[in-house]
Amino acid sequence: MNAYEKTHLSMLRGHLAGCTVLLKKSGDFPLSAPGKIAAYGSGVRRTVKGGTGSGEVNSRFFTTVEEGLADAGFTVTTKKWLDGYDAIRRDAWKEFMKEIKARARKNHSNAMVEGMGAVMPEPEYDLPLDAEGDVAIYVLARISGEGSDRTDARGDIALSLTEIRDICVLAGQYEKFMLVVNAGGPVDLSPVLPVVKDILVLSQLGVETGAALADILLGKANPSGKLTTTWTSIAQACPVGEFGDRNDTRYNEGIYVGYRYYQTVDAPVMFPFGYGLSYTEFEMAPAGFSAEGETITVYTRVTNVGMRAGREVVQVYASMPAGTLPQPYQALAGFAKTSELAPGASEEVAVSFKLSNLASYDAARPGWVLEAGTAVIAAGACSACAKPVGKVVIPETISVLRTKNVFGQPDFEDWQPENPVTREIPDGVPAVTVTAADIPEQEVVYGEEPDIDPLVDTLSAEELAYLNIGAFNPKGGVASVIGSAAQSVPGAAGETTPMLKEKGVPTIVMADGPAGVRISKEYFVDKTGKRVGLGGGMPESIAAMLPKAAALFMNATAVKPGKGDPVCTQYCTAIPIGTAIAQSFDVDFAKLCGDIVGDEMTRFGIHFWLAPALNIHRNIKCGRNFEYFSEDPLVSGKMAAAITAGVQQHPGCGVTIKHYSANNQETNRYANNSLVSERAMREIYQRGFGICVREAKPLAVMTSYNLINGVHTSELRGQNEDILRAEFGFDGVVMTDWVIGGNYLVPNAKYPLPHPAKVADSGNDLFMPGSAANYKDMLDGLNKGYVTLHQLKINATRVVRMARRVNEEMEAAVIAADAAAAAGNEA
Repeated sequence: MNAYEKTHLSMLRGHLAGCTVLLKKSGDFPLSAPGKIAAYGSGVRRTVKGGTGSGEVNSRFFTTVEEGLADAGFTVTTKKWLDGYDAIRRDAWKEFMKEIKARARKNHSNAMVEGMGAVMPEPEYDLPLDAEGDVAIYVLARISGEGSDRTDARGDIALSLTEIRDICVLAGQYEKFMLVVNAGGPVDLSPVLPVVKDILVLSQLGVETGAALADILLGKANPSGKLTTTWTSIAQACPVGEFGDRNDTRYNEGIYVGYRYYQTVDAPVMFPFGYGLSYTEFEMAPAGFSAEGETITVYTRVTNVGMRAGREVVQVYASMPAGTLPQPYQALAGFAKTSELAPGASEEVAVSFKLSNLASYDAARPGWVLEAGTAVIAAGACSACAKPVGKVVIPETISVLRTKNVFGQPDFEDWQPENPVTREIPDGVPAVTVTAADIPEQEVVYGEEPDIDPLVDTLSAEELAYLNIGAFNPKGGVASVIGSAAQSVPGAAGETTPMLKEKGVPTIVMADGPAGVRISKEYFVDKTGKRVGLGGGMPESIAAMLPKAAALFMNATAVKPGKGDPVCTQYCTAIPIGTAIAQSFDVDFAKLCGDIVGDEMTRFGIHFWLAPALNIHRNIKCGRNFEYFSEDPLVSGKMAAAITAGVQQHPGCGVTIKHYSANNQETNRYANNSLVSERAMREIYQRGFGICVREAKPLAVMTSYNLINGVHTSELRGQNEDILRAEFGFDGVVMTDWVIGGNYLVPNAKYPLPHPAKVADSGNDLFMPGSAANYKDMLDGLNKGYVTLHQLKINATRVVRMARRVNEEMEAAVIAADAAAAAGNEA
């Protein structure tokens, strides 16, 4: 193992328990020492380190739960059971593959597209639960991925009958029993909640997932994560808002997403947003409440009153006054995590936020406003236990920012609760007053353009077209849906055109994310350069879906190393999934994850990482939720900003925040129309992007596949120029998600795929990953007036300047690092 791999693993290991969430505890855990353990469930040997698709990282190894327990000194007594489950699982997988291929034939699609991200439900089986041990665990595993959504079926969001039976039996059979959830999102645990006393959401933690569980079981690490998504039973799920329609999906619920819905209508849930226990106990007490201008600060004294060291999260919520604009019961205003507190130790935690960040969007003005009234500020360890600690009096309605509406109209009015629960304005808590003088109204300057780069001004229309789309082979070839469209780094996702290198324009190389840098783990070097062999870096989950003929074709046509051609490796670190990072509520840890990614980007010559992904957990069925952070836009924005800062502290490395925006389902993801109100778009689906852009200045943004109110996001100038650049202040490069043409992706679609020239006209600088057909369409669109030559020059200017910047910065950093290493060796 390389030194950098060891360093990165050691950086992660001590933080992983902070990403896990203890849902129930009895005091039976942690254990005093390793011993015989009866480990059941699909996740013991088939532990899931992350979801499928673009986030599949080619790490050198991966520690399963079975391996992690053995490494920690446990004797796993269930080998026979695990072998039996493996055999049943193999048979079930074969049948599942047959089903996928049959579905593809029926839908006139192909198995790779039909099966991308598809979840095989857990099979039913009957295996004896007779292993030795005073301690037992059941590791409940679920996987999901891009391309398909989850379902309420047994073995997916619902537990299988086998799982219910076995978990209940084990809970009564063993003296100490823990249910471990190795999933990227909620599972309906309601059938087993009454009988299971200890439940841990292990989540999916990357390379060291199994080792992290062993640390937690033995008390070497203390769970300190909090849920970033409300966990409900299937029966409790929000009934408002459509999900999963192939063509049009109505976001009828408006701003009432996640806990904003459940608390406003006082609906029961299994576990609320922000919830999470610890091996120790904490007490919180108000320690102060103040305002400086519009900045509100809440001080909380946190004391560890238990018997073990641990960390706690202080969460601050605001219940805003409702005037003409209805409001949810409360919304997260800020959060902070304590340092590790020894038993008996205390720490005063300060959480500050600007009141203007809690403004509401009024489409009638249009703009952001704080309506007159009294805002109640509450603090606590979760959304359900936050108590009032202060109030803010707003004497008159304050206009925070004048804007313009850009998203068009859906064909409905947002749902509103009939009898919303409101927080009472308490007596006896500190009060402050904030006026319009504390929050001067901001103005937006729309339509500002960069000065055209002198080189760009000399280019022909054909050269400009090259710069407005990704690199491709002019002689033809097949582009990559997921994976290796790049030519410079084996297995990288794509890059900008190399056609102008002789004129001094270098390329920007891009690699997928967000669970780490995804490039090919192996490549060879021949006389033509670096080459990728069979598979070309395609994720294993996608390769498994290839029709037999396609697999044979790939094998026959794959480039292979010749005699004497050196074979090289480029292993990367699989970090925790986005949801797990967010569950830590630790922005320093999020930044550390970004730091690891940035270091590996520099090592392998990657300029843009196609991550982090910060779409909203609008519905727990979304197959890609594991990549995303939360149902809350503040958590999403803060975590994305921290990761961005970690990556971009490495010169020449930039993130590409995605998928901008309203990418909240995978069903027909290339051509699904999200119907959303202007207010919901602004307050829920855009807000996290705004936080990240303003706080961390990401170098790139990726638009989403979907449409919003009938227009592809990649073609939506109001989003890409008016909001992103003018309102948020973004000054980097905008690119599309990987658009691959052809009816095999969207057979019989209601909406066409985006047109390269219309994409360029929206201020979207790069149509990715690029193909000869895209190039032809760009020039054809220019001739038809879909885009002007001037707009192509604006886009090209941004690409050229960014390409120069990241290449110069990275080259300088590499030279400096080599010089420092040489000096150290000489010493």
